[in-house]
Amino acid sequence: MVELQNVSVTYAGGVDALNNVSLKINDGDFAFVVGSSGAGKSTMIKLLLKEIDATSGVVTVNGYNLSKLKKRKIPEFRRTLGFVFQDFRLIPSMTVYENIAFVLRVLDAPLKYIRKRVPYVISLVGLHAKTNSYPDELSGGEKQRVAIARALVNDPQLIIADEPTGNIDPELSYEIVELLKGINDQGTTILMVTHEHDLVRHFGGRIINITGGEIVYDEVLTGTNAELLPEVELAQAMENAEVQQSDEYSMPAGDGSDYGNPYVDDVIAAITNTSNDNGGVE
Repeated sequence: MVELQNVSVTYAGGVDALNNVSLKINDGDFAFVVGSSGAGKSTMIKLLLKEIDATSGVVTVNGYNLSKLKKRKIPEFRRTLGFVFQDFRLIPSMTVYENIAFVLRVLDAPLKYIRKRVPYVISLVGLHAKTNSYPDELSGGEKQRVAIARALVNDPQLIIADEPTGNIDPELSYEIVELLKGINDQGTTILMVTHEHDLVRHFGGRIINITGGEIVYDEVLTGTNAELLPEVELAQAMENAEVQQSDEYSMPAGDGSDYGNPYVDDVIAAITNTSNDNGGVE
């Protein structure tokens, strides 16, 4: 569950990014967050990731009161989340398998679990044939599917997707949202930030509009063609993924620092208590 109670955020210099915002997203919900640049969407995401603190009010995510959460507890909290970056942030020197497995390695997951879980989520997003491909061998839509699989691999309660269709072809955007909808059908809460109103109109559902740091609209709408990924189809994909799991792959040794890529730090920051972002009003 996500709940904001009378939350305000004021940045240095007196800039009000959020103003007395109250919001509740229940477990299992799928919600679109829309708004223009500078409306406060990015500030809300940073609050939910515990990258910044509220100036006032209470922020609760997955049972954690972020207003009182101690720094040493942040990694534990972030393990309940999955985050999908707009620009993918795949590590170029890692294969699809390695990019996804890296999250579990950072969390010190057992190798046996990694070898079982990673092929499962790869097949779930329809990329089994691309397991050993590198990012530069993938299309934009395939890269975003890898990013979604990486967010899903730790079996999070909540996935936050920040403009997940912003860097892919428009016709592929619908496939990505359908994939997220299918994941949501299995019980994962999804919060998707987007500026693409055509997508929102097409799929419908709960729409939260932020303008000037305030929620000006929060309603459930019927989509113009809300034809979601059928639950039975996703269930079949899950069954196929289990069949395709393999114990033959072994991860390279090391903690990822030997890959020498800034995206390594970004991925680690998304699941630990470090951040490369100093904040800003968006």
